Amino acid sequence: MLQAQVLGRPGEDNALWVTADSGQGRKRLLLDCGAGTLTALPFAEFQAVDHLLFSHLHMDHVGGFDDFFRATFDRAGRENHVWGPPGTAQILSHRFQGYWWNFAPELRGTWLVHDVSAEEVQSFRFEAHEAFAVMHCAGTRGHQGTIIQTAEVSVQVVPLLHHGTSLGFILREPDRLTVDREALAQSKLSPGPWLTQLKHGVSGKLEIQGTVHDAAALAAKLMSREPGDSLAYFTDFLLDESELRRLSVALQNVQSLYAEAQYAPEDSELACRHHHTTVSQVARLAAAAEVKHLTLLHLSRRYRPDRWNDLLGTVRQTFPSASFPDGWIPSSTNLPQECWIAWNQSHQKLPSDGGSQFRGKDSINKMSFRGICAGAALSTLLG
Repeated sequence: MLQAQVLGRPGEDNALWVTADSGQGRKRLLLDCGAGTLTALPFAEFQAVDHLLFSHLHMDHVGGFDDFFRATFDRAGRENHVWGPPGTAQILSHRFQGYWWNFAPELRGTWLVHDVSAEEVQSFRFEAHEAFAVMHCAGTRGHQGTIIQTAEVSVQVVPLLHHGTSLGFILREPDRLTVDREALAQSKLSPGPWLTQLKHGVSGKLEIQGTVHDAAALAAKLMSREPGDSLAYFTDFLLDESELRRLSVALQNVQSLYAEAQYAPEDSELACRHHHTTVSQVARLAAAAEVKHLTLLHLSRRYRPDRWNDLLGTVRQTFPSASFPDGWIPSSTNLPQECWIAWNQSHQKLPSDGGSQFRGKDSINKMSFRGICAGAALSTLLG
């Protein structure tokens, strides 16, 4: 089972937390690590992460890395794996060096950082006991899309265009094998531990109640196969007509798409210039790929919260099964006018791309916005 949780608030940095549970094992994956996103997770959860995957290394996707690193830099018992586009290892090597490592000889953590290009993965190893000072080459291997393969989940990478390479990720759990009860009854075989072995793909000969059976033939007779859960995470990317065709093919048979909702349709020129999407384009992508559900994230602060429902409505005209993450909209759409005044004051002087890459916020204004809105909401409730 794949379970996904969007981290972060609307209009701020976001990330995606995914757990893959097979019943026999569990994997935890963090997709991007924007500032403040980890506060939604229990410390023990993100400290136990198996893989951190960066779509790219703009500030709003890597701003929370110091918090992550603080929790995991000396994790013993398992290696730390980080994945990202070419140049990720070089960038993180500087982050690793941003601390005073006078106690380094006592440390045990090992970090593997993987630079992912369209056709190969180049890996580098960093050791905590060396104060992360040496970027050891850890090998290069080719890939045909899939970069991570475990019993619980596979991760496929899809290159995206964002003034350089950004990475989209498609996560799939293995197909599920279930017992055909009618076929089992007809076989005259009594249920037992052998069924579990069959579900887990045992090969060769299988002895059941004193009789030897061919495991593959028996599985074909007694088991039915259905696709496991799947999801995709696409953010910060150009979506022109050629990319729409390419990405809709890549997303075939994906159940859930988590994608940016960066620009309104009337700002398509800005979207193209900054290699982002409009909500209309993302809706077309979801429809063309025939995904079952679209979750919108990475909202631009260019638009006031009272427009967010309009943006969602635009998406639903093309792709009805779309939503924002739980809790994003109800608390933001029916607030009194003083909230919008505070919102505008707290989001002045944004760069031309709507501030997606920058988070230079005035903390006083931000606190004022939240305080005014809290007071206004209370006044509304009290009549």
